[in-house]
Amino acid sequence: MDIQYLKGVGAKRAALLGSELGIVTIDDLIHFFPTRYIDRSTIVRIGEIVPDAAYVQIKARVVSREEKPKRLSVWVEDGSGRMELVFFKGIKYVSSKLQPGSEFVFFGKPSVFNGVVNIVHPEIDAPSDEGRSGTMTGVYPSTEKIKNAGITGKVMNRIMEAALNVALPQMQETLPDYVIKGRRLVPLQFALRNIHFPQSADALLKAQRRLKFEELFLLQLSLLKAKFVRMRSSNGLKMTAVGKAFNDCFKALPYELTGAQKRVIKEIRTDMQSGCQMNRLLQGDVGSGKTMVAVLSSLIACGNGYQACIMAPTEVLAQQHYRNICRYLKPTGVSCALLTGSTRAAERREIHGGLEDGSIGIIVGTHALIEEDVRFRNLGFVVIDEQHRFGVDQRARLWQKRTDGFVPHVLVMTATPIPRTLAMTLYGDLDVSVLDEMPPGRTPVKTIHCYEGKRPAVYKFMKEQIAAGRQIFVVYPLIFESEKMDYKNLEMGYEQIVSAFPFPPYRTAIVHGQQAVQEKTFNMDAFVAGRADIMVATSVIEVGVDVPNASVMVIESAERFGLAQLHQLRGRVGRGSEQSYCILMTDFKLSKESKRRIDLMCATDNGFELAEEDMKLRGPGDLEGTQQSGLPIDLHIASIARDGAILSEAREYASRILERDPQLSNPANALLLAALRSGKYAQCDYSVIS
Repeated sequence: MDIQYLKGVGAKRAALLGSELGIVTIDDLIHFFPTRYIDRSTIVRIGEIVPDAAYVQIKARVVSREEKPKRLSVWVEDGSGRMELVFFKGIKYVSSKLQPGSEFVFFGKPSVFNGVVNIVHPEIDAPSDEGRSGTMTGVYPSTEKIKNAGITGKVMNRIMEAALNVALPQMQETLPDYVIKGRRLVPLQFALRNIHFPQSADALLKAQRRLKFEELFLLQLSLLKAKFVRMRSSNGLKMTAVGKAFNDCFKALPYELTGAQKRVIKEIRTDMQSGCQMNRLLQGDVGSGKTMVAVLSSLIACGNGYQACIMAPTEVLAQQHYRNICRYLKPTGVSCALLTGSTRAAERREIHGGLEDGSIGIIVGTHALIEEDVRFRNLGFVVIDEQHRFGVDQRARLWQKRTDGFVPHVLVMTATPIPRTLAMTLYGDLDVSVLDEMPPGRTPVKTIHCYEGKRPAVYKFMKEQIAAGRQIFVVYPLIFESEKMDYKNLEMGYEQIVSAFPFPPYRTAIVHGQQAVQEKTFNMDAFVAGRADIMVATSVIEVGVDVPNASVMVIESAERFGLAQLHQLRGRVGRGSEQSYCILMTDFKLSKESKRRIDLMCATDNGFELAEEDMKLRGPGDLEGTQQSGLPIDLHIASIARDGAILSEAREYASRILERDPQLSNPANALLLAALRSGKYAQCDYSVIS
């Protein structure tokens, strides 16, 4: 039913609620939940009010009124004191209502103006209306347009009450009886009534738990059902051998693999020999050894007669992977090639031929790998690095490289640490492996916060590091001057660095996202080869650049970056055996949140701890500070950041149900199947890859 037919709404208000808040139907409205609650059960004496306290409710008698241009002052008293109520809108109506001598209940937030405590635009109720809706009143999200149209908090509560009176009597339960009893959940009607108008604090908690559990449970059920169906299909390539190439590479490694690397390779090996298609997410902090896991896993595929493909988001990262992988493959005899957008035509033809006749065992490249004219003889293993930078459609074109009904095994890798609860939701139908151990011999990076006034000392320190043979990154958040933002930017920063570090003896290179590929590659190569001492860059160098000799990372306007992105940037140094440093430069004026981020960066180098904090500070919709698309589904009440325990419980319970009934064909699960078929959860699979 359209909300315009509800008492107190009408066509005008309905159009506004639709355009501003997306509320069109009664169902939309009753699933539009309060963000907080105000206790309306207590009457406070005027003499006890503390200025700038939280919302207060007083019962007072009108003493006098004074109308000024565009403002009405009403003085009230209750025997303990006297205070001013101020109105800027609806003056005529309020003035006629608040007659001297009449008594009302007033509710609002007290403040101080010219030394006098007042309340601006309090809600006004007759004394008989006290406690009309239980002890707590919900506060709903709103906008300026909605407030200006007279849809106040009080009006919203009245509309919500009307909606519940219409909808609840005919509302059917959405969860099977065995789920409600098994998880000790309150009925849906009770939950919806008490989420909007709680009869007590306990009733509110029970309502919140029911609605949060249902939302997260159905989300996980949708994701896991896709996984269970896939696991039971037999379209996976069975790779039973380890192979000579794997053993030759493993034996030639100049160092011991970490326990975490060995564990993850075993998990991948088990998947590859199961006969089911592998879909695995590999999370690993910067420098934890993901590339080596990818190489050894690719060699298992090669040892079984299949080809492997490693896809990276940028040419810089693809070239670096190619250089490293060629080094690892030397003892194996497996042929490796690099295919990017800038590969020359003659070389491209040769690579295409090598992929089609099977002579190339491992191909490394960018999105050039998904072009139609790239065909494989026998693609069996796909690695996608920093996968959130590729769209689902782009990725899907890789597994279409086989036409025999089988699909390659897929390993998705990310160096952006993702909190466990978020990984369960964003990558719900992937198995997750975590590299939570760093290779031995890596010295932790020292992170230091410096305000602008310390710049001379920072430059002195940079010169000392260059004199000792080290190299330095200087990173800026912007490329060009922005009128709205008074932040350091690349153009000015580059001039400042060249002025402070003149040639000779200092050599400075510059890299940013708007350069041509050749220019970017030339400057990057100069820095990697040691022909430049300082690399001035935007966060384009965040992913994958490996320069072991770089020991200092200076991040300008560090408050502009999210925690995850700061951590990624810090990971560009500390790759050699020397002590490395990350210097966070900021202005003196920092918001409370920015200061907390900077302090956390200085306190820990654990990427997963930082990711958890980042999600709490910024919400789950921004994975690494560069406006990633957020959650795969709009959650009405549950929070990935705050409701981790309920999410884990919901996922485990969903898994138990699907183990017994993977297709949800049992009549007892008819409601669950109907919920998934409604389409609400169909969009939620962020990781559809087969």
